[in-house]
Amino acid sequence: MTFLYFAYGSNLSVARLRARTPSARVLHRAALPGHALRFHKAGRDGSAKCDAFHTGHPAHRVLGVVFEIARAEKPVLDRHEGLGNGYEEKWVTLQAAGAGPLRALLYYATHIDPGLRPYHWYKAHVLHGAREHGLPPEYVAAVAGVPSVPDPDPARHARELAIYR
Repeated sequence: MTFLYFAYGSNLSVARLRARTPSARVLHRAALPGHALRFHKAGRDGSAKCDAFHTGHPAHRVLGVVFEIARAEKPVLDRHEGLGNGYEEKWVTLQAAGAGPLRALLYYATHIDPGLRPYHWYKAHVLHGAREHGLPPEYVAAVAGVPSVPDPDPARHARELAIYR
């Protein structure tokens, strides 16, 4: 048994997601209409994480990737995503490139602090994944333009980015 998962933040990076859920398989690039990408979810480490923020505006869309993941790995993904602890889940209908509409699970922020900034390493995961999947240059540029801050824990910064070496 598997489920479809819409990644739009740091889990866009295949290396990062597969470190958590080894069965993750890329299916499609996709867009979530009526939502906007925000870096305002209050992370447990005191920095901002991504959110697919519902705006209802028809011109807004969050871009990402649909992965197929083994259902047995969902509890691990829930733990990494902080389900019930800053993120909740919902099923959404996506516009998938080359596949039409499809339904997938996503995690959305419930603990929001617009004053927080992401750590450099977190934004690097999002950018790595966006480039890896060929998201449009203007979308990648918008993510690159999000202000980020250094992690006060340099060892964590190094651990987080070691996945790409």
